[in-house]
Amino acid sequence: MTINEAQDEVIAEFGEVEDWMDRYQMLIDLGSEQQPLDEKYKTDDNLIDGCQSRVWLHAEMRDGKLHFDAESDALIVKGIAALLVRVLSDHTPDEILGSDLYFIDRIGLKEHLSPTRSNGLLAMIKQMRLYAMAFKSKGE
Repeated sequence: MTINEAQDEVIAEFGEVEDWMDRYQMLIDLGSEQQPLDEKYKTDDNLIDGCQSRVWLHAEMRDGKLHFDAESDALIVKGIAALLVRVLSDHTPDEILGSDLYFIDRIGLKEHLSPTRSNGLLAMIKQMRLYAMAFKSKGE
């Protein structure tokens, strides 16, 4: 599945729910369904700067594609991280760097987040792109 196909799938799922309290519940459910991050990756190096809550992001290359795992100690933020992992994980660094993450605006996520959560969202995206740049420059 391409990044855009994953985004379109997210847009369709969130489009079925109009009430934002229900959408927040969807985010919480997504975070709850996500596999917990292995404790060995919950290090200061994997903490994302710019998030009010604690968010850990681990990245590794698998067969030329970047795989992400993430976790947060905040329920909604964990769901946001799960969405980003779902859309960006298991793609090449070039695909990640060239992606336009339009699903965030289309589902109304940015406008329904508090300023601190919105900053955290941007920090997560920035870190995922930085990982993509780093792995691309390593030639992995």
